[in-house]
Amino acid sequence: MRTLTAGDVLYAALLIVASHTVALAYDELTATRVLATLPMPNVGYLQEANDPALGTLVTRVTDPGGKMPGGVFCKLAYCTHRYSSSQAWNADQSLLLITNGCSGFCFLDGQTHVPLFQRPTSSECEWHPTDARLMICVSGRAIYTWAPRSDTKTIVFVGDDYHDLRFGPNKGNPSRDGSRLVVRAATKSGTLIAFAFDISTKTRFADIRLTDLPGINGYCSISPSGRYIFCSQKLSGGIEEGYVFTVDGAQLQHWTDHHRPGHGDMTVDVDGSDVYVGISKDNPDKFHIIKRRLADGKVTDLAPYGEGQHASLRNINLPGWVFVSYGGNSSEVSGQSGRAPFYQEVVALRIDGSGE
Repeated sequence: MRTLTAGDVLYAALLIVASHTVALAYDELTATRVLATLPMPNVGYLQEANDPALGTLVTRVTDPGGKMPGGVFCKLAYCTHRYSSSQAWNADQSLLLITNGCSGFCFLDGQTHVPLFQRPTSSECEWHPTDARLMICVSGRAIYTWAPRSDTKTIVFVGDDYHDLRFGPNKGNPSRDGSRLVVRAATKSGTLIAFAFDISTKTRFADIRLTDLPGINGYCSISPSGRYIFCSQKLSGGIEEGYVFTVDGAQLQHWTDHHRPGHGDMTVDVDGSDVYVGISKDNPDKFHIIKRRLADGKVTDLAPYGEGQHASLRNINLPGWVFVSYGGNSSEVSGQSGRAPFYQEVVALRIDGSGE
């Protein structure tokens, strides 16, 4: 189990691993007892403590406002990992990346959590999923790989006909083998486009004209298999719709529901399908955890109405599971029928709809 950072206090740093919290069928989730969170004193920097409710070992790995070893310094307000769909550890877990509140990128030893070095950067970077040495980065006009330890950069694409290249922005990830990504950019004429790029073959795929889609683009990302592109468009009234394209730019799906799902992540399902797992914000499964297949839009309900906040599927070597952080409080969950019995917890949920 990976050690949680101080930033996970929002979720009380609880990982559900006890057998009595595991349901064998979807409907049994709503009947599972609510596990009360217990007061826990603040953990000292690089100190360990057991969560009083579950016994889960928690280590605080950042010291907001303090000067940590290696000259690493983080803001007093926060010092955390960036986002649930952004991988924190490199491929062999020898490095742990902290960005929120840090000036640039702060790299910690992935096992001892001692800060090693800090690198200033204005680019958007994500860990290469299989090569522990590298990150994949997008800057204003280029795509490049970066070895943070040696601070070595290798340019793989320069967009002479584009500017404002973005990795997502903010919600982009490479394909599962690290060969492909999606870049959002603007043409010389100002047209907003997105295109897939294959790093291994240095192939740029067809432009998708985001300007022609309704609303304002939020982000685009490659699917884990590298076969599809998912884009989120925000319409008036705050409705966020989803579009699925092939890497060649052909539209496959248009999900007109709002955030169905959102605040989530993508993975390859056990049958080889690319799926998006997250929190639905529209009927008929509003505030449920759902899975949606990119190829045809098929929805599978994974967990009932609840306080789910974010879903992470960076566990690429543990297929078939999603990690969901739940917010809320005891009064919102206890004694409420038909609800997921989780609050201020991080749970591992099987994505086959069984409720395990």
